[in-house]
Amino acid sequence: MKITFTRAIGIACNKVIRLIVRGLALSKIHPNVLTFLGLVINIAAAVLLAAGRFRAAGVVIIGAGLFDMVDGRVARETNRVTRFGGFFDSVLDRYSDLALLMGLLVYYGIINRPFYVVLTAIVMTGSVMVSYTRARAENTIPSCKVGFMERPERVVLFIIGALFDRMAPVLWVIAILSNVTVIHRMVFTFQEAKRLEDAQLRPPAVRERSSL
Repeated sequence: MKITFTRAIGIACNKVIRLIVRGLALSKIHPNVLTFLGLVINIAAAVLLAAGRFRAAGVVIIGAGLFDMVDGRVARETNRVTRFGGFFDSVLDRYSDLALLMGLLVYYGIINRPFYVVLTAIVMTGSVMVSYTRARAENTIPSCKVGFMERPERVVLFIIGALFDRMAPVLWVIAILSNVTVIHRMVFTFQEAKRLEDAQLRPPAVRERSSL
């Protein structure tokens, strides 16, 4: 089978990640500690963003992303997968996202760009609401994974904006698509909830015939 250049890079990266996971597993470091270190590194990136050092921040965010990738794998490798671990990871991910955006708020405030302060606040709201709508929807319907602007997409865009010093257009993209994702999830949840409610209201005999 012919291996493309991008696939070769993917295979190489996977090998590196597996080696890192194996080393961390052997060190017996707790996965929750890795999750916390990811937050600490993102806070360092936020400080760099606040100082206007975007490219350095982009490199640091990539480092934080490594911890995001390996903490779950280390948990599985060491048989330490827990309900709390998943919850802890999700909560600290939100703090990491907000820390980076707070760094931008400070930066745009210092250089007196009130419009971009507002735009960053919109991105912050949209980012939180993307996660909230899914969590809240899944208390009502089985699953709500629709939409595009999940956390991995936001982080990748953030890294691109920082490394190439194009944060303003990246903020526009995240602001629009994150809120479009929220609306999509609201519509999807409405449709799914209505479908489930209609199925419950249907007489038992009708439900039996429709399942045949």
